[in-house]
Amino acid sequence: MAARGDRQAAERLVEETYSKTFAALFKLCGDRELAADLTQETYRKAWVAIGRFNGRSRFSTWLYRIAYNTFLNHIRRPGRVVPLEERQAATVVDPGCSPQERFQRSREAERTRRAVMGLPEELRFAVTARFWGELPVREIARQQGISTAGMRKRLRRAFQQLAMTLEEELT
Repeated sequence: MAARGDRQAAERLVEETYSKTFAALFKLCGDRELAADLTQETYRKAWVAIGRFNGRSRFSTWLYRIAYNTFLNHIRRPGRVVPLEERQAATVVDPGCSPQERFQRSREAERTRRAVMGLPEELRFAVTARFWGELPVREIARQQGISTAGMRKRLRRAFQQLAMTLEEELT
C-alpha cells in the first residue's frame, strides 16, 4: 500500500491517475508546461499527505482536490498571476480541420475556460471536478460533504451561470 511506503503501489497509483490529473490541470491553466509543473507538484503534495488519505472517497477524487488546490495556489501567488485574457490555451490540432476552424475552436475553448474560472469557488470546483477531472458526481458530493442531489443542483446552477456569462459575451 502506498500509504505505508510501498513504492510499487505508489507507482501504480501514478500510472493510473497521471494522464487524468495532467489533463485536468491543463484544462484549468491552458499551458502544457505549467500543467506538467503543477502535476509534479500535485504528486509531491500527495505523497507528503498520503498518510492522511482515509479512503472515504476514491484516491482519484482526493488527488483531484490536491491538484485543484495546487492550481489555485499557483494563480494566487503574488507576482505570478497572469490575467486570463492574456493566456493562450494550447489545443490539440485536428488534422481534418481548416485553420479557421482550429482558430474558432481555440477561441471557444478559451472563452469557456474564462467563464468557468469566473464562477464562484464551489460552482467552479463542481464543474472542473466533474468535467475536467472526470470524477463521478457521487464522489464529488462525498468529498464536498453534500448529497448527490445537492451536487447535481450545484452543477445545474453552474451551467445556468455559464450560459448567462457566455451569452452576455456574444451580445
